[in-house]
Amino acid sequence: MRFTGSDAAKAVALLVSVALVAACGLPRSGPNKRELLAGSIDKKGDAFIVPVSPAVSRATATQPSFGFSSSFQSAGLVGSDTISAGDSLGVTVFENVKDDPLLGNTGQRVTPLTEVQVDGQGYIYIPYAGRIRAAGQTPEGLRQAITRQLEDQTPDPQITVTRLAGNGSTVSVAGQSAGPGVYPIEAPTRTLATMLAKSGGVVIDPDVAIVRVTRGGQTGRIWLKDLYENPGLDIALRPGDKIVIEEDSRSFIALGATGAQNIVPFESESLSALEAIATVGGLLTNSADPTGVFILRDESEAIARAILGRSDLIGDQRIVYVLDLTEPTGLFEARDFQVRDGDTLYVTEAPFVQWQKTIGAITGTAGAASSLANTANSGN
Repeated sequence: MRFTGSDAAKAVALLVSVALVAACGLPRSGPNKRELLAGSIDKKGDAFIVPVSPAVSRATATQPSFGFSSSFQSAGLVGSDTISAGDSLGVTVFENVKDDPLLGNTGQRVTPLTEVQVDGQGYIYIPYAGRIRAAGQTPEGLRQAITRQLEDQTPDPQITVTRLAGNGSTVSVAGQSAGPGVYPIEAPTRTLATMLAKSGGVVIDPDVAIVRVTRGGQTGRIWLKDLYENPGLDIALRPGDKIVIEEDSRSFIALGATGAQNIVPFESESLSALEAIATVGGLLTNSADPTGVFILRDESEAIARAILGRSDLIGDQRIVYVLDLTEPTGLFEARDFQVRDGDTLYVTEAPFVQWQKTIGAITGTAGAASSLANTANSGN
C-alpha cells in the first residue's frame, strides 16, 4: 500500500483534530478559576465567594483562645516548707532528763525519729504524742504542736522538725519535655516557669509549644512563648498539678500550582496567607495564576453573618476567600488575612498553561504523524 503526500497531510489533520477534541481531558492540578467561581451560591453552587478585603481580614482574624482561668491565676505561692500528705519528715526530741527519758533509753537524752511519713489523711504518729495533723502546717507549726503534746510528759522537751524532700508536694511533667518526671515543689520551683526550667525545657520548637496544666477538674493551656513574655501567666503550682508539653497540631492543606501539595503544619502561633504561600515554596512561576489564590474554609455562623451581612444564615457556611496578588494591595491583603486550622490553600493554574499543554499535545501528535508519513514515503 502506497502513502502519498496528500494522505500524510490528511493523517496529520485527523490527528490534530483528535488532539483538539481531547484537549479538555489533559491532566491538570485541579479546577480552574472560572470553575471555582461557578460554584458560588449566586450561581446555584454551594459556597459563598468572598474577595479578601481589610474588613474581611479583621472579621476572620480569630485564633485559638488560650489562657488560665482566674482560679489558676489567683492561687498564691505554696510555702516552700508547707507539709503535704506523702511527705517525709525528720523529727528529733531533746529531753531535759538524765536517767529516765520518755522516748530514749536510759542516759539517752536525744531521740531522732527519721523518715516519719505523713499519711494520706495528713497525719503523723509520734510516740506518747499520738496522731498529730501535719499536712498544711510548716515545720515550725508542727514543732509547736508536738511540743504541746509532750510537755506534760517530759520536762521542757525541745523539738526539731525537718521537712525532707517534698515527695508529697509534687507535680508531674510529661509530653515534649526534655526531662519528663515527677518533681517536688521546692523554694526555687514554686511557679510554672521555674518548674519547666527544672525539668530541662522542651524538645520541640518553642514557637509551636503549648503548655497544658491540669489541676483537679480544671485545665488551662498557654503558648510557651507567652509564658516568658507575660509574667502574669507564670502561675503558682499546687501539689498534684499535671504539666504536659504539647506540639501545636494545627495544619492546612496546600493544593494546586504551589511549590508543595501537602498537609502543612503551622510553624507559628499565627499564620498569614502570604506566610502560608511562602511555607509551601511560593507560587509556581511557570503555571500559577496569581489572580486565583483561594482559601477554602467552613466558617462559623457568626463570622459568616458578619462578612456577608446576612442574618438568615444557620450553622457553619462554606466560604471561598479569593486573593488577587496582582492587585495594588493584593500582597497586603494576603499578609493580613489569617489562615486557620483545617483551611485549604488552593492556587489555580494560569489559563495559558492549558493552552501550552494542548499545543504540546498537538505538536507531539503532529510530529508523530509526520514521522509516520515520512516512514511510509521512504518505503515507496
